[in-house]
Order: sequence, then structure tokens, then C-alpha cells
Amino acid sequence: MKRILKFAMIAVLCVIALALFGLVVMELWNWLTPALFGWRRITYWQGVGVIILTRILFGRWGASAGRGGRRRQIRERWEEMTPEEREKFRQGICGSWGRVARPDSETGTSS
Repeated sequence: MKRILKFAMIAVLCVIALALFGLVVMELWNWLTPALFGWRRITYWQGVGVIILTRILFGRWGASAGRGGRRRQIRERWEEMTPEEREKFRQGICGSWGRVARPDSETGTSS
């Protein structure tokens, strides 16, 4: 019974959140885009559609990415790498950008 009640509460909260976000998107769109770009005003349901479309195109439906899920995956992969793999990764991503020049072996100065 508790599980059903919890599910129902989550469903109600999701519907309320979508309704509020749809209203916010509609109001922001109607406030900004006609003045800035000369675009038409949108309805409430078009605002909800914009939210759904942006989530499909750019976002995730789960919360793991926003709560460190992706960061944790990267850290785990990093920890599994050997020192040689880490250095190769650094070279591939960063190249020499942001690195301190090493001293020359003959002159003892930085290049």
C-alpha cells in the first residue's frame, strides 16, 4: 500500500512540475521571443511541447547525470587506468596546453 501511495505522489508531483514548467516556458517565450526575434506567441500546450522536445533532444529523463552519476563513471574509469593510459589520455585531451615546461636536461632551463 505504501508503495502505491508513494508512486501516486510522485506521479502527481511530476504532473504539477510539468504544468508549472509549461507555464514558465510559455511566459518566458511570450515575453522574450516576440520582442527579440519577432516570433509568434505560443500557447500553454506548445510550451509543454517545447519542454518535451528539449528533453528529447538535449536532456536525459533520469536524474543520475545531475547528481554526479556521470562524474562517478569518469572517476571509476580513471581509477582503472594504468599510469601509462592516464598519460596517453592527458596527451590526447590536453596536448601540451596548460602544462608547465620541463627543464632541458643539458641547460637546466625551461624551454
